[in-house]
Amino acid sequence: MTEPQTHDTHPEIVKRLTRPEGHPKSVIAMIKSGKPCLEIAQQLPAVEKAIVNAKRTLIQDHLDHCHEETVGALPRDKRQSIDGFKTITKHL
Repeated sequence: MTEPQTHDTHPEIVKRLTRPEGHPKSVIAMIKSGKPCLEIAQQLPAVEKAIVNAKRTLIQDHLDHCHEETVGALPRDKRQSIDGFKTITKHL
């Protein structure tokens, strides 16, 4: 069994995921009540953005903490590949 991992950003991630928690329910209610598709479609990007931002934060946090704990501090020339990977993950 793995040990629990807790990082400083976890409360922020929970907050990001909690914020849209009720949003899908309200979108479902809009669909059920026959709201126009345009109104419904306008609500979906907010839900999507919150989830994407939570995912990015988790990945960045994992790279910053979990990998560093495993690999240890790297010299600047070896660090570039990790930094490049972190930059790429911002586009997920």
